[in-house]
Amino acid sequence: MPSPSLLTPWSFEPLQIVPTVVVAYLYVRRTRTLAREGRPVSGWRQASFWTGIGLVVLALNSPIDALGEEHFFFLHMTQHVLLGDLAPLFFVLGLNGQILRPVLALRPVERLRVLAHPFVALPLWALNLYVWHIPFLYDAALHHSTVHALEHFCFFTFGCLMWEPVVETLPAPAWFGTGWKVGYVFLVRLLETVLGYVFIWPSGACYSPYRHAPEWGIAPAHDLNLGGVVMMAEGSIVTLSVLVWLFLRMAAEGETRQRLLEEGYDPRQVSRAVRYGRAKDLGAPR
Repeated sequence: MPSPSLLTPWSFEPLQIVPTVVVAYLYVRRTRTLAREGRPVSGWRQASFWTGIGLVVLALNSPIDALGEEHFFFLHMTQHVLLGDLAPLFFVLGLNGQILRPVLALRPVERLRVLAHPFVALPLWALNLYVWHIPFLYDAALHHSTVHALEHFCFFTFGCLMWEPVVETLPAPAWFGTGWKVGYVFLVRLLETVLGYVFIWPSGACYSPYRHAPEWGIAPAHDLNLGGVVMMAEGSIVTLSVLVWLFLRMAAEGETRQRLLEEGYDPRQVSRAVRYGRAKDLGAPR
């Protein structure tokens, strides 16, 4: 086999690239429609969406894909954290209710909104994460392109569902406030950390495609350990960033809530307005 190289050409398999192109096209079309109607999508939201699309392309079409499939578990894990964690986070940040309205108007899609409930999204995400790392399924994904495409679709989809209650592209349950979000994010990372430790401690390769002679000076056992490090390091960075944002948001909400109550607004009205970031839309105080 040729020596692995980061200069491997980028690949653009239709099964991988077509869904990304279709979603990007629909997003451009919808944002242009909203702009013509005088309801433009904010620049930061569009930047978030395109960052998510860029991360998907990096994960699926760059040399990371080929090197992860054929040579290195740690690069395959890099692909998975890009596709299942970072890309979904930026993707859902790039959406809002008005962008999704044509899709949500479809009755089957409307019924699927229950999947974004935190008590549904988190178990589904965790089950998906653990099941695909069972050696039989992991090896099947590496040996069959259709199974691999399904694995990638599941990672991205369940990653989006997992982040949705935190980002609230659509309103989460009223009780799922910032404090609950903090606990939710901690639980997500705890589940991911447990799996990361499974890869850090073994002294041999778990998956058959990576049982080969050392490449780049990395033995199969060390390759597996590096995969666990990649998973935990990425999770730690993302968790820290999200928690900082949530704590800042919690402080701002408390200050806004107190100010509005002192100005005489109805407590129930204040609670709803602060919860969904609509404090500026409140009417005159009572």
